[in-house]
This record gives sequence, structure tokens and C-alpha cells, in this order.
Amino acid sequence: MHEIQEIGFKKIDGATATLADYQGKVALIVNVASKCGLTPQYEALEKLYRLKKAEGLEILGFPANNFLEQEPGSDAEIQDFCSVTYDVTFPIFSKISVAGDDKHPLYQELIKAQPERIGEGPWWDDLVEYGLTPNPKPEVLWNFEKFLVNRRGEVIARFAPDITAEDPRLLEAIEIALAE
Repeated sequence: MHEIQEIGFKKIDGATATLADYQGKVALIVNVASKCGLTPQYEALEKLYRLKKAEGLEILGFPANNFLEQEPGSDAEIQDFCSVTYDVTFPIFSKISVAGDDKHPLYQELIKAQPERIGEGPWWDDLVEYGLTPNPKPEVLWNFEKFLVNRRGEVIARFAPDITAEDPRLLEAIEIALAE
């Protein structure tokens, strides 16, 4: 088992969990936010989850308030938003930090394991044009960045925030991981 599998985090109901709880599954780990321009990605993520869950895909949502305070709600408010607005059934966990000095150990290890992201393109430039200063590489760029973990617990890919659940690059990586 990989060290990353043993890092504890909290479910949105307060219970403790680890990635080892999803051993044997392919996990797509996403830092999510409810007040972001990318928030509509919840819809495609849920569709993908429902389509591929029986094959062993888990989508794990980690709310984070690191980017322009776009996830200000409590865990209960986040859970309510996800279920009422997007009918999310994939696991949403307790809010964590994915950047900065208080970055959660899970994200420290995800970034260390996969410092390069796929799909880093014009969206980065758009952030700069809006007067924002994106985090330097290899840090998480923004909400809805995605890490793919295979059935053996290895972080095998990382996707830029604007790579959606319908993107062929993400779908291909998931299909390959599910086939292993």
C-alpha cells in the first residue's frame, strides 16, 4: 500500500476516512467549490460517476476555500448545495485546504506524486487577464483540479481545472485505469 493511502481526512458527516477505504477502485480526486465559474462541472462529474461507478470509479470531492473564497459554506451547507443543486451522489468530504501553509497532507502527497498537470493551456492566461495570480507550479492552480489514482493507490495523472469530465484526455485515462 502506498503512503498516500494512509492519510486521514474527514467525511462531510465527520467520520474519518482514508484513500485505503477505496482500495481496488479508481479514484478521481477533485477540489470543488460552490461559487466558482467552474462549479457547473459538478453536473458532468456526477454523470460520469453514475456511468462508471459499477466499473469501479469513485469520484471524491474535497471542498476548498483557497481560491477567492469560492467555498465559504459550512460542511452542511456544502452538502445541501451539492445534493439540491446538482443531485451529487459521489462522496463529498469535509472542507480542507489544498494550497498554502495549511495545505492538507493529502494534497501535499498528491502534488508530490504528480507535479505536472495535463491540459494547462489558455485558462491559466485567463486567470492572469482577470488580474489574478495563479499559484506557481506545481501547486494546485484553482478549483476543480483533478488527480487520478489507480486501483493500486498510485497517483497516475493530474488534470487542469478546465479539463472537464467529458474531456477525451480524462476519459481515456480513466478507461485505461479501469481496465487494469
